[in-house]
Amino acid sequence: MVEAAASALPVVAPRSRVGKRLSIIAPCYNEQAVLDLFFERIDAELAKLAVDYEIVCVNDGSRDHTLAVLLKHHQRDPRIKIINLARNFGKETALSAGLDAASGDMVVPIDCDLQDPPELIGQFIDAWEAGADVAYGVRVDRTSDGFLKRATAQGFYRAFNRLSDVDLPYNAGDYRLMDRRVVEVLKQLPERNRFMKGLFAWVGFRQTPVPYVRPERAAGTSSFRYWKLWNFALDGITSFSSAPIRIWSYVGLIAGVLACGMAGLIVVRTLLWGRDVPGYPSLMVVILLSFGLQMLAIGSLGEYVARIYQEVKNRPLYVVMDRYGFDA
Repeated sequence: MVEAAASALPVVAPRSRVGKRLSIIAPCYNEQAVLDLFFERIDAELAKLAVDYEIVCVNDGSRDHTLAVLLKHHQRDPRIKIINLARNFGKETALSAGLDAASGDMVVPIDCDLQDPPELIGQFIDAWEAGADVAYGVRVDRTSDGFLKRATAQGFYRAFNRLSDVDLPYNAGDYRLMDRRVVEVLKQLPERNRFMKGLFAWVGFRQTPVPYVRPERAAGTSSFRYWKLWNFALDGITSFSSAPIRIWSYVGLIAGVLACGMAGLIVVRTLLWGRDVPGYPSLMVVILLSFGLQMLAIGSLGEYVARIYQEVKNRPLYVVMDRYGFDA
């Protein structure tokens, strides 16, 4: 029986990189300080892989000289292509713009700050050749991040996986290799509030982890601050779970049961002992607590209504001002 069951398992046909094309997607926002080193490292790695490639750089409304540096490298190597967005739309949208433009059989999103080491791309391709549709990087060592960032990230992964039907791999970011058919599915997803880590997990397919040690940022400073990360986490949870709004049904039910119990207790005490409940301080506590809970409930509802509002406007995800290196 065991042998029969084993023989029934699907056989994953190996792939070959020969004749295939690799697309690198690099969202850029104020990255002028690190771009020269980024291209030096990634060019050295891609030269070892014996594969045709393109590098799609998405300039996400940078306010420094990022575009000028990108154009310099585009003139040096026409395989470096540039999408210049009309303003800053955010990393998730810039990544979506890169996915729309990428033409490769294998697609790798990567950060320019070199915390996603380009030397991992070869291992991604090896996993793809072995049959994986997605090979994603898992940060096994995040000592380059501060304690607070590591703790909040761990808390977010736990909360997301408890609240959502989609499981995010712990300590996995956007850095991964995806097969063309995975990219085509991602391009069909229409939502405006995009949490790419969740979308990458939602599409499914055969996914293989590739562990790596997360290094320090090579240069410059991150544009992600804790308030921005908090809003990013909120977008992720509300995009993939209705639990934050559903929970208020249970809070209301519990509050109703407690209110009925308290009302019954007051009636019994008044009938038996002829005394009412003295009450200004306790009454004010109950009123303020109820008001606070109502505001939280309305705020939770408002988060979802705001997202509905964004979706029904049906605006395009991004606006492209210029393209460099793409065929007309």
